[in-house]
Amino acid sequence: MIYIIVALKAEAQAFVDKKMKVYISGIGSKNMFECTTKIVKEMKENDKLVNVGICGASLEYKIGQLIDGFKEKITCVDEPIYDENRYNIVDMESAGFLQASKNVKNRYMFKVVSDHFKPQSVSKDGAKKLIFDKIDEIMEKVKC
Repeated sequence: MIYIIVALKAEAQAFVDKKMKVYISGIGSKNMFECTTKIVKEMKENDKLVNVGICGASLEYKIGQLIDGFKEKITCVDEPIYDENRYNIVDMESAGFLQASKNVKNRYMFKVVSDHFKPQSVSKDGAKKLIFDKIDEIMEKVKC
């Protein structure tokens, strides 16, 4: 079984439109940790755990670019960041996911760049479209 966890309803809607089951943790590392912990307790050995969400990133990343959270350094922050010179990639849930899933062998974390440290520019429909456009690529990577 593949367990997909997102923070926002808009992110989840992209998966629901593709007829996939998805869990919504809510915003923030603590919420992601609690949701992931509950799922990990249900998982069997060969199940897969996938965290997907949007992220802010520096100008070297394109809007809509897919980021593999295990290949790129993501800084987890407690509130939106507007300073484009401090970080390369930021999100608000990765630390909670990583901590709660540390003993899961088949875990994945994908982020889609939604903005260049202008989080106010991201709409619900925009977040949904960004995730929806990358679902096939994400699922291809997860199934390998």
